[in-house]
Amino acid sequence: MARNDDENLEGRLSGEQPETEQDSILERLLYVVLIAVMLSLANTVLTAITVVQFIVIAVSKGEPNERLADFGTDLGIWMAKAARYQSAASDVKPWPWTDLD
Repeated sequence: MARNDDENLEGRLSGEQPETEQDSILERLLYVVLIAVMLSLANTVLTAITVVQFIVIAVSKGEPNERLADFGTDLGIWMAKAARYQSAASDVKPWPWTDLD
């Protein structure tokens, strides 16, 4: 079974959240700034894999690389979790502070 089916994605994005201790406002600010830098890097990586995947599709007559597609899914889920932390929708910090899933 593929890792990126809709049922698995829903659970990975908004499933049960582990109990966490709320950070002080200064700690949260530090994490938000650090995660913002990581999100910027993630956006650059996403752009790179998009270009590579497009080339793969063009060369292989429409067949995408499954590993790149799965990596893109994982990256998108990480970005969603990072955005949830930054917007205070969740107190759970994304990877590397918690498991990637």
